[in-house]
Amino acid sequence: MIPGLNLSSVNDFFIVGFENLHNVWIVFFIVLLLIYMAILAGNFLIILLVSTTSCLQTPMYIFLSQLSLSDLVLTSTICPNTLLVIFNDGSTISKVGCITQLFTFSMSMATECLLLTVMSYDRYVAICKPMRYVTTVNFTFCLKSIAFCWASGSLLTILATALIFGLDFCGSNVVVNHFFCDYGPLLHLSCSDTSVLEILVVIIVTHETTIEMVFIFSTYVCIVRSVLKISTTTGKEKAFSTCSSHLTVVCMCFGSLIAIYVSPSGKKTSTMNKVLSLLYTVVTPLLNPIIYSLKNQEIQITIVKRFNKLRRLLT
Repeated sequence: MIPGLNLSSVNDFFIVGFENLHNVWIVFFIVLLLIYMAILAGNFLIILLVSTTSCLQTPMYIFLSQLSLSDLVLTSTICPNTLLVIFNDGSTISKVGCITQLFTFSMSMATECLLLTVMSYDRYVAICKPMRYVTTVNFTFCLKSIAFCWASGSLLTILATALIFGLDFCGSNVVVNHFFCDYGPLLHLSCSDTSVLEILVVIIVTHETTIEMVFIFSTYVCIVRSVLKISTTTGKEKAFSTCSSHLTVVCMCFGSLIAIYVSPSGKKTSTMNKVLSLLYTVVTPLLNPIIYSLKNQEIQITIVKRFNKLRRLLT
């Protein structure tokens, strides 16, 4: 029996976390803590630079700052509690807290996918229709697109999380074999009929990712065609450079989502699910600011200027 857990209660869950860590748990804890701190620092830096630097207050960077914001929401929903789970070798969470974590995590993931889709349209207009860019992708478009992404991300997850909140959890089915409250482990614990909800989640994820991936793929087909028409090698390299960062993030984000939510669950072990979940809850938010910073000359120049200014103030 798990210490301190009332198995007759349906209002609390026990999150197992990572089993069989044994003596390496402290190393894993420290590594995850350092990664979380790096995620906070990297994404906060991008938001700060975009919001305080006039040359970076363009649609591409505004969308990038929103992507960083969604990464912060996502990681801060998962990492602190995961660190607690690792430290205590498991942790109890209330049903309300569990569903809230699930909703916030799902909302930020859905929003991130929508933002990546809008960012592909931004790159399409900038490269394929540069003369219309200023009038098409203006400040009003940015505000409406950002509002649409966050609102749609919330609406897409409200129905599924509301249905999960109404499920019955009875007997001793309160042990979540994961490091956070995710759809699969919670559905597995329920003593209600979850077949409809399982189909609904797959439909929502498949429908969303398919439409977004088809749209992104279509924009990049047009982008590649336009770039190949550029006469100078420098122009081609600059165009591809601005798109490669975005395309890398798209592949990481959508690839991990499809692997865990769309592919057959029977072929994946709980360990594989946890590894895939780490990919999109920890690794992707860590790599996003690194990828965009390393690939973007304007951000690099801004960081160097700010660093030199800070150094002059301190000396």
